[in-house]
Amino acid sequence: MPHIEKQMASFFITTKCSLACKYCYNMEERSQLKEQTLSFEMAKAGIDMFFNENKSRHIRFYGPGEPTQEIGIVKQIVEYAKLKTGDELTVELQTNGVFSESARKWLLDNVNIIWVSFDGEPYIHDALRCFPDGSPTSPIIEKNLKWLRDNKTNQKLMIGARVTITNENIECQIQMIDYFRSLGIEHIWSDPVFPSVGIIPVCDDAEKTSDFSFDMDKYVNNYIEAKKYADEIGVFYGSFLTCNFDGISNRHCRACTPTPHFTADGYISACDLAAFGENAHHMDCFVYGKWNKDTKSYDLWEDRIEMLQARSTDAMPHCRSCDARDYCGGYCLGEVMNETGSLFGQKAETCKAIRKLLSEIGVSNEPYPYFHP
Repeated sequence: MPHIEKQMASFFITTKCSLACKYCYNMEERSQLKEQTLSFEMAKAGIDMFFNENKSRHIRFYGPGEPTQEIGIVKQIVEYAKLKTGDELTVELQTNGVFSESARKWLLDNVNIIWVSFDGEPYIHDALRCFPDGSPTSPIIEKNLKWLRDNKTNQKLMIGARVTITNENIECQIQMIDYFRSLGIEHIWSDPVFPSVGIIPVCDDAEKTSDFSFDMDKYVNNYIEAKKYADEIGVFYGSFLTCNFDGISNRHCRACTPTPHFTADGYISACDLAAFGENAHHMDCFVYGKWNKDTKSYDLWEDRIEMLQARSTDAMPHCRSCDARDYCGGYCLGEVMNETGSLFGQKAETCKAIRKLLSEIGVSNEPYPYFHP
């Protein structure tokens, strides 16, 4: 089903992060702010609001830092959500995989879906996703993944890999699939790297534009080959460019609904790339609510909601005659806004890639087993 159907409440737990990833999309933003962590009071109100207004019973933990750095608040949120929903609750976590033994024991019994940010074989991954002192992270991630695999019994837990494809691993996608499979991972989503979020749109940042490079054609060609291989061995290998290929929609994702992402600084965002409300800068179009400390609830801004809901393929001239429009939905709002300065803008190279993927691999005959993270 189309990605917009992934209705859930996301919690941006903390700005703390244990890693220093080379391509981090919000490192620049986080470096300018003091560390912040979402309060349970705000998270509790967010759960109440979401469950009262939405049939979904899906919650998710995400950045802008590493959620397991504040595992205590994660546990509180899950415990409260279970009181509200019982067995209906689905818990999802996006993590860097570098967490403690006590954390992994709790995750095994309390989380349903874990997406580990993992870029393939150690010699590639560790060059991109290392500790601040440059030391490797893959040994810890491997240890945690193997422990979860070996200790899983009746728990309803799926562990998948969310891979950022850069020029370093773009030709290693088949090897990456084999490596993940050896760790017990059989669900993989890949995302082409994109420019980081800063104060101004990328189109107005000459230095960022000149520094960024990615061979989209090479990614697509290698992805097609790797996907065919994955299909042959029974591994799911998806691409963010194909996240809507299992359904028809004129909107790309949950940001068009919008669904809430509760930020550590007390705002509601519609998008993973707008991780802060107070300092959203050119991404402030995604911020549509703010914590009210007097009422202990969130105030919503209807004009922002209406603006996000207006973004569809019907409203974008470049989408109207595109063969892929029904299986794309206009592509990622966050990336488009960050790079073009407009919700209705276009990433022409990405559009070309999506059309080729649709032509080469076609649509899925059945819904994906798990939504893109």
